[in-house]
Amino acid sequence: MSKQKWINLVSVYSIIYTVITLLNSLLYLCNGIYEDPSGNWHELDRAIILLIGVAAFELCTSLPIKPLILRYVVAYIPSQLLAFAYVWFTSLREPLAKTAYQDIWINFTGLFIVLSAANTIVGICKKKRERK
Repeated sequence: MSKQKWINLVSVYSIIYTVITLLNSLLYLCNGIYEDPSGNWHELDRAIILLIGVAAFELCTSLPIKPLILRYVVAYIPSQLLAFAYVWFTSLREPLAKTAYQDIWINFTGLFIVLSAANTIVGICKKKRERK
């Protein structure tokens, strides 16, 4: 990978992590919770799950598979399974919430859809620029 691609990947990861962390903190504060009840592990878990998603998305969506939607599915399925595996491994450290797998599915899928949409839009814009 080129240096610019690494810079873009780290930038995307950092921006998404910051936005997710800020939103999570705002939701806690709005609900009258002034400290993260899950503590530092929760922050590390969020960082690792996001790393799984961003890295898998970047690696798998570069595959030469047509159509684009199939490429996204090929990227999504193994990365979602890896996220589920990570959640399972966290259960060895502490008990999981009853909705842990549902939560990771919703959050991971939502993030993947946002990344897919952004990637598609960027790709369309690049093709339009190349045509001009």
